[in-house]
Amino acid sequence: MDNFVKIDRFYVSKLFPKRNENSNKGTFGSVLNFAGSTYYPGAALLSSVAALRVGAGLVRLATESNVIPIVASQTPDVTFIDLGSNDFGTIPKDAHKIIKEIKTPSAISIGCGLSALNPVKEFVLKLLKNYLSSSVPVVIDADAINVLSTVENPPIPLNSVITPHPLELSRLIKVDVEQIQADRLKWANFAASKLDCIVVLKGHNTVVSIPNGNTFVNTSGSSALAHGGTGDILCGMIAGFAAQGLKLEDASILAVYLHGRAGEIAGKKLSEYSVLASDVLKFIPFAFKEFF
Repeated sequence: MDNFVKIDRFYVSKLFPKRNENSNKGTFGSVLNFAGSTYYPGAALLSSVAALRVGAGLVRLATESNVIPIVASQTPDVTFIDLGSNDFGTIPKDAHKIIKEIKTPSAISIGCGLSALNPVKEFVLKLLKNYLSSSVPVVIDADAINVLSTVENPPIPLNSVITPHPLELSRLIKVDVEQIQADRLKWANFAASKLDCIVVLKGHNTVVSIPNGNTFVNTSGSSALAHGGTGDILCGMIAGFAAQGLKLEDASILAVYLHGRAGEIAGKKLSEYSVLASDVLKFIPFAFKEFF
């Protein structure tokens, strides 16, 4: 398939959410981010701060107990919901009961650093089922995608985007990674149609596929982004834009481009060898400043 739209500076320039001077944190939406476990606290930090970096008014990190002091020691900008813990240092399976008491957010992200152990699997499936018919945008990443790949009819909410790397997509649609990489547009479109959700297939020239058949290919990015944690940042960026009221399609496209530009700018400043995911966070504002 050769019919696609290039995601470039010109295309994304019209997508930015407006910033009203007469505003407060509620004006720019809230993200509820389900992320992190004892062994992956960094994923919770990176995804949460990324949503704030792109302009979301508030991020609530819902995570297992041990993660909270770790993230809190690194940033004062994130608020927390304690989901408890279990022997694995992960979110317990019955933690979804706590969510019923939480005010509906503007956007949800789920999956970064959760792990795919059985207690987490049950939690993720129950949570996603709760939002099946909701219009709240849901960004599904990493271990939440891996959980979906273990069930025959994955519960993917109505207004969702999944953000797999090729191996995660391979598990989800049961197609070899080599086949996916040989024709990334074809398989991203296949997944979007089959799962009825937006698919952001990460990698060189990230592909954004919409269930209606529209396809977009990113032109930004570099090898500086080939480090653990940069995918968590992209997840948070998409959720942050969606929280501000952008359609999930536009939020995905804008986040993918700015994520790539932040990586490029960081690579020029620090060398593509040396850029860490935490560095990419710091260069998101520089990507914005190219437009304002």
